[in-house]
Amino acid sequence: MRKIVFAINITADGNCSHTDMIADDEVHQYFTDLLRNGGLMLYGRITYQLMVPFWPEVARDQSMSEVSNEFARVFTSLDKVLFSTSLKHVEDANTRLVHANIVEEVLKLKQQSGGDILVGSISIASQLSEHHLIDEYRFVVHPVVAGKGPRLFDTMKLEEKLRLDFLGSRTFQSGAIALHYKKHTR
Repeated sequence: MRKIVFAINITADGNCSHTDMIADDEVHQYFTDLLRNGGLMLYGRITYQLMVPFWPEVARDQSMSEVSNEFARVFTSLDKVLFSTSLKHVEDANTRLVHANIVEEVLKLKQQSGGDILVGSISIASQLSEHHLIDEYRFVVHPVVAGKGPRLFDTMKLEEKLRLDFLGSRTFQSGAIALHYKKHTR
């Protein structure tokens, strides 16, 4: 059975805005390594539209640092499932648009063979967490106080807390810290 991994950049005050992070080569390498273990990425519309077409264009043009270009190539090569009720089609050949129930669809995907299922959207992660479907959480906490931005569980509240087991951490030269947890086994 495939593992579901949620990975997100987050500020020290708990915001998940992509614009307030330290996007250096070390952080990009961390996420590139994570993507290499993936076979599929899950997105909601908002985060997806931040990532696509930006990263596919970087992959095509090779317009950033070598590490960022590699992230773009790996990201672009992965299959993606986009959950949206408002979009009718997508241009990206590696993206499948799904209007179905997220939980039912993810349970089907989890049974298929392949690499990890990576969740890159806080809306999707919130819904999957509610149903205890995320196996691992990876939070990269940046030394930034943003004072604004979306937060995990902004649009919904958990009925019960989720206990996590610590697997490890890594500190980057920028001061960002990658925290790695797995779902607590009862």
